[in-house]
Amino acid sequence: MMAITGAAVFGQSNKTFHDFTVEDIDGKEFALSQLKGKKVLVVNTASKCGFTPQYEDLEKLYQTYGGDDFTVIGFPANNFKNQEPGSNAEIKEFCTTRFGVTFPMMSKISVKDSDIHPLYQWLTNKSENGVMDADVKWNFHKFMIDENGKLIYNAPPSEKPLGDKIVNWIKG
Repeated sequence: MMAITGAAVFGQSNKTFHDFTVEDIDGKEFALSQLKGKKVLVVNTASKCGFTPQYEDLEKLYQTYGGDDFTVIGFPANNFKNQEPGSNAEIKEFCTTRFGVTFPMMSKISVKDSDIHPLYQWLTNKSENGVMDADVKWNFHKFMIDENGKLIYNAPPSEKPLGDKIVNWIKG
């Protein structure tokens, strides 16, 4: 009798985070495969949100732990009450001048609804990521990706970037 793997039984995708290519804030292709071996904190961002000050803590997190083993990636999105209306150039200017952001920022995308970006489709659907369903309810929702490109955990916007859960995950 032939054994069938879990992926075949449940129809789950074998895709990982590293299988996606996105566009950076300057419109250049950014293959997520270049992040193999690093833990990645993925965050949907917005410039006119009550959580926007989290940019400062995300940058501190990146400055403290970023490098060969960890990075933060921001994905601007305008899905919630028009809180990210700017162009990529305006978003880049805002992030760098107001918060000194140096972690990688990607081009503005949609993180939910019918025009959801394929990466966020993967992040939010267990049938694609093989781990969990996760509804992005607001800006600054966080996804933790391990060194192998597997989704590990997601955290609501209220979870602080420098909180124990995220810091302990990075250090672990």
